[in-house]
Amino acid sequence: MSQVPRSQHPASGASGGLRLYGRRVMLRPLVGPDFTAWGEVRHTNEAWLTQWEPSRAPGSPDPARHREAFLARCSSRDKERQYGQAHSFGVFVNGLISGEINLNNVQRGAAQTATLGYWIDERRAGHSYIPEGVVIALRHGFEDLRLHRIEVCIVPRNQNSRRVVEKLMIREEGVALRFLEIAGVWEDHIRYAITLEEWTARRNDLVKQWLAATPSTDT
Repeated sequence: MSQVPRSQHPASGASGGLRLYGRRVMLRPLVGPDFTAWGEVRHTNEAWLTQWEPSRAPGSPDPARHREAFLARCSSRDKERQYGQAHSFGVFVNGLISGEINLNNVQRGAAQTATLGYWIDERRAGHSYIPEGVVIALRHGFEDLRLHRIEVCIVPRNQNSRRVVEKLMIREEGVALRFLEIAGVWEDHIRYAITLEEWTARRNDLVKQWLAATPSTDT
C-alpha cells in the first residue's frame, strides 16, 4: 500500500486542526478567521455557484456577507462533525481558499453511506483541483470514517461537475427525477456512486495518480 500522508489531527481534537493532504490540495474544516477570504470567493463566484445550489431560506443572512452568519455556519458544521452527521472541508490551494468538499447526509446502521458535494472558485477551475480533493475525501470517508458507499448527485446539464466524476471514473447509477430543489426548481439528478469494494480495488491507482508522498505546507 502506498505510503501517502493521510491526515494530521490536532492533539486537542479541535476540528480546525484537521488536515487532509493531496499533491497540491489540502482540505480542512473552515473556521472563523476564514470569513474574509471565503466571503470574497463566494461573492465573486455568486452567479457561477448559486445556479447549482438550493435556495437560501427567505430572510436568512448570507454567510458570505455577514460574519455572524458565517460563524454560525462553522459552528453548525462542527456540531455535524461531532455527531457524525456530516464532514465539511474547505479546499485550499497554495494556502488560498478555493472551494469546498463535503460529505453530507451520513447514515450509519445498515447503510453506512454519505453524499459528496463540491464546488470550486471559477478562477481556479480547469486545473483538476476538485478531482484531487475528491480522492482525498474518498480516502477519508472509506478509510477513516469507515463508510461503505459514497454517492455524488449532479444536475444533468452541470457539465463541469460531471467532468469530475467522469475523470475519476466513478460509476453512474441512473437518473433520479425531480430529486432536489436547486435554485427554486425541482431538478433531476444523475446519481454516481462508489462503494468500499470499488475503492479497495482502485485505491492504489487513484492514490498514485492524484496524491503525493509529501504533504503540502498550505494553511
